[in-house]
Amino acid sequence: MPRLKRNHWLQAAQPRSFTGLMGLYESNYRRFERLVPELDLPFDAAESHGADATLYLRVVERCRYTTTIHLTYWFGEGDELRPDPDLLLRIYRDAQLAEAISCDARSRYVALAGVPEIDEDVLKTQWPRNLLLNKWLAYCLAQGHGFGGAHRPRNPA
Repeated sequence: MPRLKRNHWLQAAQPRSFTGLMGLYESNYRRFERLVPELDLPFDAAESHGADATLYLRVVERCRYTTTIHLTYWFGEGDELRPDPDLLLRIYRDAQLAEAISCDARSRYVALAGVPEIDEDVLKTQWPRNLLLNKWLAYCLAQGHGFGGAHRPRNPA
């Protein structure tokens, strides 16, 4: 029997299925882990200057097993300044999953905003939002973004 890769269930699962969504969350976590190697996030906010634009990360909430993060680019100037994409992520450190929990309605990704209770409709909503996160994290990594550097404010221990 051939040996399966770590994300074998993402590859084997049906798109828009619960199993596929969990595989997507795992893939999001792995990509986020490459972007932010210190998953304890010893800072409240950081910027990464890549080849394309500046990526902004802000810690919104810290809990025992999860961290909620705002991740975005900012485009425009003055009154025209807007985040795009404007994602709120929840990192589940214990389960090693990362979920896009919202996409701001002011973003051009308005169709992905809002999350109802978990049911079939949620799978339809969560799949595109988390696929967006997955592809965007891959793009950010390809552009040289990363928050592993020492040049950012650190929280006191």
